[in-house]
Amino acid sequence: MKMLPTKDQIRQWILDNPTLTGKRDIAKAFGITGDGRIDLKRMLRELEAEGAVEKKSRRYREEGALPPVSVLLVLPPDSNGDLFAQPLEAGASDTPPRILIMPQKGDTALAGGMKILARLTPVGGQDYGYEARLIRALGSNPLKVIGVYRAASEGGRILPVDKGSDKEWRVARDHDGGAKDGELVEAEQIGPKRFGLPQAKIIARLGDPSGARAVSLIAIHQHGIPYHFPDAVIAEAEAAKPVALGKREDLRGLPLVTIDPVDARDRDDAVYAMADPNPKNPGGFVIWVAIADVAHYVRPNSALDREARKRGNSSYFPDRVVPMLPDVLSGDLCSLHEHVDRACMAVEMRIDAQGQKLGHRFTRGLMRSQASLNYAQVQDAIDGRSDAKTAPLLDEVLRPLYAAYAALKQARALRQPLDLELPERKIILDDDGKVTSVSFYERFDAHKLIEECMILANVAAAEELVGLKRPLLFRVHEEPSQDKLESLREVAEASGFTLAKGQVLKTMHLNRLLSQAAGTEFDELMNISTLRSMTQAYYNAENFGHFGLALRNYAHFTSPIRRYSDLIVHRALISGHGWGDDGLSAWDIENLDDTAKQVSDTERRSMVAERDTTDRYLAAFLSERVGNEFAGRISGVQRFGLFVRLQETGADGLVPIRSIGREFFHYDQDAQTLTGSDSGLVLGIGLRVTVRLAEASPLTGGLMLDLVGLEDGPLPQGGRRGGRYQPRKPGKSAEKAAKTARKVHRSRR
Repeated sequence: MKMLPTKDQIRQWILDNPTLTGKRDIAKAFGITGDGRIDLKRMLRELEAEGAVEKKSRRYREEGALPPVSVLLVLPPDSNGDLFAQPLEAGASDTPPRILIMPQKGDTALAGGMKILARLTPVGGQDYGYEARLIRALGSNPLKVIGVYRAASEGGRILPVDKGSDKEWRVARDHDGGAKDGELVEAEQIGPKRFGLPQAKIIARLGDPSGARAVSLIAIHQHGIPYHFPDAVIAEAEAAKPVALGKREDLRGLPLVTIDPVDARDRDDAVYAMADPNPKNPGGFVIWVAIADVAHYVRPNSALDREARKRGNSSYFPDRVVPMLPDVLSGDLCSLHEHVDRACMAVEMRIDAQGQKLGHRFTRGLMRSQASLNYAQVQDAIDGRSDAKTAPLLDEVLRPLYAAYAALKQARALRQPLDLELPERKIILDDDGKVTSVSFYERFDAHKLIEECMILANVAAAEELVGLKRPLLFRVHEEPSQDKLESLREVAEASGFTLAKGQVLKTMHLNRLLSQAAGTEFDELMNISTLRSMTQAYYNAENFGHFGLALRNYAHFTSPIRRYSDLIVHRALISGHGWGDDGLSAWDIENLDDTAKQVSDTERRSMVAERDTTDRYLAAFLSERVGNEFAGRISGVQRFGLFVRLQETGADGLVPIRSIGREFFHYDQDAQTLTGSDSGLVLGIGLRVTVRLAEASPLTGGLMLDLVGLEDGPLPQGGRRGGRYQPRKPGKSAEKAAKTARKVHRSRR
């Protein structure tokens, strides 16, 4: 038998080899076999009793040392932008060691409050005890649910409001948080995940779920959108002061104006145009775009900055806005209100008579808006219906803007960005938050004018930073995949149109397809199908171009009040031109990839939350019209049924396949059709139909429809099961569900 090691040798081995500290590992390291293992076990017990080592899950380690793989809580970045963490292991000392997180390329973006699993390495000679390498993020919160609480004798149940969830959650009496029957609540899962209903603890009571103001609140909670600002963030915002001229360029002499929706909550862009006085550019224009200088107020690694990055963007709902920045900034100091001095980042651009950009110049300035206008007001002025506000601006400001826009339209026509016709819904609420009407926004040339000016400024910002060789966030939109293009081509050919094949796809090819369909019965079908073939735009530190806009260099510069990506671009311009110490920090640059992913994710989160809110408002609006018939078009085809978009409101509802006649329907995924096996009836995207509203659930936003007729008449007679198709009576399934619930309730008493 080999001689046993000393206790000091064992302790040193454990210290030097933190990943090989099981009894078997120690025995193998010292060549201990047979009866020697008994003596080794005795020595390890003695070391544990002496406090030299401690035993955790059949492994030993030096007393007070952390395990080589630990669960950590990520702390907010320090003043240098470094991320530290603290151990979450039970029994950790009152003064846990400092742990520096060493991010690697490709790691998940981390933020304060997250839990991670990390591999630790002890270090010496530093002001921290360990370095951590990320293994995986564990998340910062348990699984949560928003739902309606139903009280019972022994606790209660939560009925989720999510359309995709039909599983209830069980709540014990001591975890009900005092919630009343029928209240909207937020709860989190407790206990292990097992078969049966998940157990939950109510953490917030949100009030009456039928209240109109609860609609957007459900989406905010459901999607985890932060809506309360921490005290430190509010304190920083309230300490902000108006900006003096200083070294800024004085732009207060330019008659800049803001043009926004009539209900705009913030004003972050102003415009002005004039004929180019340079005789070498006949018919050309000088266009100014001035943007709120948010970077002056939101400094890198400040509390405001960390919160803005976490939110990523503002979220807009029909009844409220969840801003990226506190209102004292977003609604006041950073908002370009009329007749007050405001700090700005501005770009002066020269275009020729055909709208091509000849050059640009960026500056950091101080401006004073001459007027806060809305789109309809500006369009009325151009159309000869000026009011007291627009009349003095008509010749000097508004007409030159429209003349410059006429030139920009020529450049757009030559570039041919994707030209989709997708009307935007407008939900009108009364003072109590109840939907009074649903319509579609009217598009004026005033809207398009501002869009073209903003696109031109975004292009200039991207080109400027590429030229300065400064890091930035590009707005990227990649071309469609071959599979999606092939699906679009099949839909187009089935409708009698053609989409070019065997060549590099350009937006002009898609525009040609849309032009073929314009004014025909397939107009909406081609627009929907083309949209669905597109990839989703995102942010990236690398430039892959913008397919939809047909642009090589594109970055968001024009909305830093409501988008963190634009703030990064502003900081890059500040650093590139040496305009101050509030440009890109070293941490900003090192974490640019993570920031790109973060703001792309938060943008998608807001889009889904805003869409869910709209669906709930539409369902609430239509709930009083159950049983009515509506005209619509098939907007989606799945194996389980049809999605129909109602013509009047733009709401989407589901026609379950079980309710479509009495025959089997074959589903063709490529052609996006359902074909009746007996009647030969083909149901596909774009087909005009008449439907009856069977159910409308304001709580989930779901609409259930019955197919009543087709554009050319009633449905064909039933198939192999005989008889004519009979749609369900309105509310029939809801009545049946309520009856079943009453039976279940009685049986459990």
